[in-house]
Amino acid sequence: MKGWLALILLGMACVTQAADRNDIPSCYHFLKQDTVRPDDSGRELIIIIDQTVKVPLPLKESVWQHVLRYVQPGDRVVLYQFSALLQDNYLKRVYDGKLEALFTDQKARNNMGMESLKKLDACLLQQKHFFSQGIGKLMAASFAADSDSVAKSEIFGSLKRIAEDLKSDPAREKSVLLVSDMLENSDFVSFYSNNHIRSIVAEKEMAKVSEQNLIADFNGAKVYIAGAGLIDTAAKNNYRSGKVMQQLETFWQRYFEASHAKLVSFGAPELTVEIK
Repeated sequence: MKGWLALILLGMACVTQAADRNDIPSCYHFLKQDTVRPDDSGRELIIIIDQTVKVPLPLKESVWQHVLRYVQPGDRVVLYQFSALLQDNYLKRVYDGKLEALFTDQKARNNMGMESLKKLDACLLQQKHFFSQGIGKLMAASFAADSDSVAKSEIFGSLKRIAEDLKSDPAREKSVLLVSDMLENSDFVSFYSNNHIRSIVAEKEMAKVSEQNLIADFNGAKVYIAGAGLIDTAAKNNYRSGKVMQQLETFWQRYFEASHAKLVSFGAPELTVEIK
């Protein structure tokens, strides 16, 4: 059965519609059962990974497990990676896939042939495994490598572009999982001074961000952050005071509120609540 399902999923990848991107091959379409496909859940998870931050392996695994626990049949998952604008590091929409809802309509099931029903149920169950392995590999490849060294971090500009990119997405419920140290270091704004994090006064920083038109519009999304204040193990100053982290969290709460989003959890660096 596993071999047959692998062939099905491989074959389905060849029939994906370019006009409506879906990196998860459709079981209903491949098995010619489009008419019985249930509606999507209306939920969307947007994963955003900051490539300028070196994330330790345990935190990478924790983030992946959060994704796997959240995502259910019928959900859509989008993965972005961003960095400073460099030759090989820039904002990319790495993944965009929709898991299909399970076939639970009893009346429709009774009207389907036994063999077709068996193939469809098996394919839908395997689809989640196909997603889990695929998103795990792409997330792993999106994190900064140990050898990477990017001094600039364009968080504001990247978030604004991502929000604009998501405007047309029809999801009723959007959750954002943002993996970043949340320390902007660009020509717009820098949270550093003399290689240290400077004092961050939320009102003053929000005035700068607003003046430079860097506020995004996330259309009511819930935001979960992992990696806030993360320290590179090679850094000379490997301490973040509680006061600095409190200032940083207060600022980002204000920022996401102004960006029509709610900051649900500020993981510094571990995300300790479940995505909902």
